[in-house]
Amino acid sequence: MDATAELAKPIAQQLLGSNIPARLAYDGLDGEPRVIPIGFWWDGEHLVMATVPKSAKVAALRRNPRVAITIDYVDPWPPRVLLIRGTAHLELVDGAPDGYIEAGRKTTPPALADSWEQGVRALYEQMVVITVTPDWAKLLDFETTLPKAVEDLLAERQG
Repeated sequence: MDATAELAKPIAQQLLGSNIPARLAYDGLDGEPRVIPIGFWWDGEHLVMATVPKSAKVAALRRNPRVAITIDYVDPWPPRVLLIRGTAHLELVDGAPDGYIEAGRKTTPPALADSWEQGVRALYEQMVVITVTPDWAKLLDFETTLPKAVEDLLAERQG
């Protein structure tokens, strides 16, 4: 599946610009799978997140940078699901990146946004920016695209 073409679709762009947290899946250091909600921003080519340098996901991603990401909603109907797989690149930066602030403002009530930003900028001396380069993506809009197993079942029944 061509990730660039899939991510350029209008519904994919809507999800990438939404205030919905991404669900980031990765392998923990103990070999067990993890899925966590995380704020993100889309820079037009990469899905970007930021976190505390000592977080468990940073150590795990250093060992195995392969990730899967889902951004989805079910209300209003029909569901919209964006599935992404890729490789994470980690970079230690000073302070809180502007993208992190922008991503946080998407989910912070406007009346609290300025004080939230001040608190974040005061708290984080450094952050790790996680930049995911998508190498596979699939949009499920449940109108023109469905999960592969459902597509196969429908073809079987119609054939």
